[in-house]
Amino acid sequence: MKNLVILGAGTAGTMMANHLHHHLKRPDWQISIIDEKEEHHYQPGYLFLPFDIYTPEDIVKKIEEFIPGDVNLVREKINRILPKENVVQLSSGRSINYDILIIATGAKIAPEETEGMKGSEWQKSVFDFYTFEGSLALRDKLRHWQGGKLVIHITEMPIKCPVAPLEFAFLADSFFKHKHLRDKVDITYVTPLSGAFTKPKATETLEHLLEEKKIKIESDFAVECIDNDKKELVDYGGRRVPFDILVTVPTNKGDDLMERSGLGDDLNYVPTHKATLQSKNYENIFVLGDASNIPASKAGSVAHFEAEILTDNISLYIEGKPLKEEFDGHANCFIETGNGKALLIDFNYTHEPVEGSFPFAGIGPLRLLKESRINHMGKLAFRWIYWNMLLKGTHIPFVPATMSESGKHYN
Repeated sequence: MKNLVILGAGTAGTMMANHLHHHLKRPDWQISIIDEKEEHHYQPGYLFLPFDIYTPEDIVKKIEEFIPGDVNLVREKINRILPKENVVQLSSGRSINYDILIIATGAKIAPEETEGMKGSEWQKSVFDFYTFEGSLALRDKLRHWQGGKLVIHITEMPIKCPVAPLEFAFLADSFFKHKHLRDKVDITYVTPLSGAFTKPKATETLEHLLEEKKIKIESDFAVECIDNDKKELVDYGGRRVPFDILVTVPTNKGDDLMERSGLGDDLNYVPTHKATLQSKNYENIFVLGDASNIPASKAGSVAHFEAEILTDNISLYIEGKPLKEEFDGHANCFIETGNGKALLIDFNYTHEPVEGSFPFAGIGPLRLLKESRINHMGKLAFRWIYWNMLLKGTHIPFVPATMSESGKHYN
């Protein structure tokens, strides 16, 4: 019996387990997935929790609900990967041998990387919303806050879901309008980028929305520290941004397991071939989702598209055939803009977000890079799709793994 082992039962790992369960019908292969956690979190829901749009029950379920019965679920902490020996060592002392290893250990926040971020004001006036605990603490703060300076801040790129901080700013604007407090809240968006987003065309649209909603932007801000006493963000050039509430996106890093195993780069992301999703250093190791260093967005839609392509490549690898160099960095994201509207962007390694229609040329029904009510409904509907289709390895009709140029306006 040969062993295919998946590390991590988050979004990417769970999708991969289900895809392989459906498509790798080989009695000589055993699939195992290893994760110490008991719960599976719908991480896009962290954005909505602070504004009481979602409840904890909406975004947390038991991991075993989504793991196929014939996949071996191992509930243990992983101590180390020994890639030369093809072994995964568990903290219990037990070892699991593998013939193929899939790394899907994700990314996490590292507030300790920035001086003062996890200081005396942590979860008092300094919050994150990239963790369940941080999002819940922020919800409790916003329920009773009566106004002041709200600062939304990105420490450095890359981060999981790069549009989420912008969405937070837009939803905050809408939230305080509905509470009749918007005139008492000063919102500032602080980013290390030169503009609101990583892609020029989308940046133009998003900066227009920031201006329209009277959200100030501080760009090219390289944070040095957070001054807890003065409640200020300080950058290396001496600029200071005062806050009453700071909603920060700390440095994102890959799992510490990669550092212990000697498999990661400086941020613990695994060097990965961007088109095949094969490790650059070990041919029987594959990487998907936020764990890799490929230049694609760290987002659930990307992991979804990767999983479809990686499933084919795993089969090809087992058969000793050349891998498909097919993954094009495809990302498809709804961007909440507040007041019951959202944008939709669709892009890849080589094509930036542009206007147009999706998924069908000319008829949509979704509009790209344009605010609409139907895009907002699509964003909310995605939670059902996530729990009932994506995690279970069900293909979404009319949404291919590689980006289609049909319906997009490039002129």
